[in-house]
Amino acid sequence: MTAAVLPTRSGGSRPLAGTAALVRFALRRDRVLIPVWVAVNALLVLSMPNTLGGLYGTAAERAGLLRQVEASASLRALVGPVFGDSLGALTAWRVGVYAGALAAVTSLLIVVRHTRDEEESGRQELVASGAVGRGAPLTAALLTALAANAALALLVTAGLAGQGAAGAAAFGLGLAGVGMVFATAAAVVAQLTESARLARGLTAAALGAAFVLRAAGDAAADDGSSPLTWLSPLGWLENLRAFAGERWWVLPVLLGAVLAQGAAAYALAGRRDVGMSFLPTRPGPATGRLGSAGALAWRLHRGGVLGWSVGFLLAGAVYGGMTDAATDLLGDNDDARRVIERMGGQTGPADAFLSAMIGVLGLIAALYVVASVLRLSGEEGSGRAEPVLAGAVGRLRWAAGHLVAAFAGTVWIMLLAALGFAAGHGGRTGPILAACLVQVPAVWVVGGVAVLLYGLVPRAAPAAWAVAGAALLIGWVGPALDLPRAVLDLSPFGHLPKLPGGAMEWGPVLVLTGLAAVLTGAGLAGLRRRDLTS
Repeated sequence: MTAAVLPTRSGGSRPLAGTAALVRFALRRDRVLIPVWVAVNALLVLSMPNTLGGLYGTAAERAGLLRQVEASASLRALVGPVFGDSLGALTAWRVGVYAGALAAVTSLLIVVRHTRDEEESGRQELVASGAVGRGAPLTAALLTALAANAALALLVTAGLAGQGAAGAAAFGLGLAGVGMVFATAAAVVAQLTESARLARGLTAAALGAAFVLRAAGDAAADDGSSPLTWLSPLGWLENLRAFAGERWWVLPVLLGAVLAQGAAAYALAGRRDVGMSFLPTRPGPATGRLGSAGALAWRLHRGGVLGWSVGFLLAGAVYGGMTDAATDLLGDNDDARRVIERMGGQTGPADAFLSAMIGVLGLIAALYVVASVLRLSGEEGSGRAEPVLAGAVGRLRWAAGHLVAAFAGTVWIMLLAALGFAAGHGGRTGPILAACLVQVPAVWVVGGVAVLLYGLVPRAAPAAWAVAGAALLIGWVGPALDLPRAVLDLSPFGHLPKLPGGAMEWGPVLVLTGLAAVLTGAGLAGLRRRDLTS
C-alpha cells in the first residue's frame, strides 16, 4: 500500500536527521541482548581451536578427519566441507555454518525490533512527528545491526589471529557479512509486511532455506562448488575458505548483496506511510470466530509452532541418519570420544552421540520457550492485551493461553524430534522418545525464569534470552572444554539423565519440573499484582 507522504519538520532535505539519537536509543535498549549474543557467538568460535587441538593433535589425525568428511555426504550436509587440516581451517569448518546462522538470527531480530516492531506499537509515529528524517529509523536499525556484527568480527579476528592473521580477518569479516545480508533482508521484509511477527518469520524462513540449500549442495559436492551452495549466503561463507587459501573475492559478493538489499529497503520505505506496508494484513471476518482467550493465543502462536515443528522433525531425521557415520568418524580418537561421552554419557559411541545430539535440540528448544513466553510481553507492550483484559477475561486466563502454547509446544516439538531421530536411525522409538522427553523439564525451567521476569520485572523480561544463551553456551562448549562440574551444573540441562543408554533418574527430573512450576507460579502471581505497562 502506498500513499503520498507529508513532510515532517525535518523535510526531505534532511532524510537522515536524528539518526545518531536513534542509534544511541537502540543501543541502550539492546545493551544486554547484543553483548550477550555477540559473546555467545564469539565464545562458540574461539573455544574451537583448543578443543580441536585436543581432539586431533597430530597431522595424521587431522588428515584422517579430512578423508572421513570427504567420504560422508551426511557430515558435509551438517557442517559443510573442510578445506584444510590446520586448526584454523578446522575451526572455520566446524563452527562456520552455525556461527553464521547465529549472526543472521541476531541481525534479523535487531532490525525487525527497531523497524516494524516500532511501527506496530505506534512509537515510530510519535518519533516521526519530531525533527527526524524519514530514513533515520531504518538507518539506525541497520547501523545497530552493523555495530553488533562489527563487534563479532573484531572479537573473532583478534581471538583467532594466532591461527593466521589473514584467515582470522577473512572469517571475522565473513561472519559479519552473513549477518548484514540477513539484516538487510529483514529490512526489506519489514517494508513488505504489516506485522513484526510475520517479518521475523519470513526472514527466519529465508535463513532456513539458505541452510537447506547449502546442506543439499554440500552433500552433492565435497568442494563447495555446487550451484545450490552458491545460492546460499551460508555457502558464500564456507567458500571464503578462511585459513585455507582465502578467496577474498567472495567478500564483494556479500557486500553486493548487502548493498542491493539495503537499496531496495530504502526505496520501499520511501514509498509508504508509517505503519503501512505493501502486503497489508487481510481484514478479518465480519463476525469474530475466536471464542476464548486461549483460541486467540493459539491463533497468535500457531505459525511459530508450525515452523519449529518442521525444523525439529527435520533436525531429528538428519542427526539420526548420521549416527553411524559419526560413530565411524570418532574411530579410535579417544579425545573425541571422551567429549561425546561427556555430552551424552558413557554408554557406547552410538548412544552417546544420540544423547548428545538430543541434548543439543533440548538446548535449542529453550529458545522456543523463551520466544513463546515473551509473546506476553509483546502483546502487553503493543497495547493489544489491554482491550482483551478490559472484558471478562482475567490476567491469568489471558496468560494461560500463551503459556500452554509455550510449555505444551515444547513437548510437541520434542516429540517430533524423537520421531525424526527414530526415522533417521532406523527404529529404537522407545529409548529415543524417552531421551527427547527427558529434556522437557530443563526447558520448562528456562521458560519459568522467563515467566518470572515478565511477571515481576517486565522491563527485564528480555534478559530471559541471556538465560537461554548461557544454557546453550554451557551445554555446547562446556563439555568440549572439560569445564568443572560446578560450572556445568549452573545449567538445568546439566542435571538431566543421559538417555538413551544411561539409567533413568527420576529425582532430578521431578525437581526440575517442580522448580519450573514454582518459577511460573511466582511470575503469574507478580502479573496479577502489578500494573500493566504501556
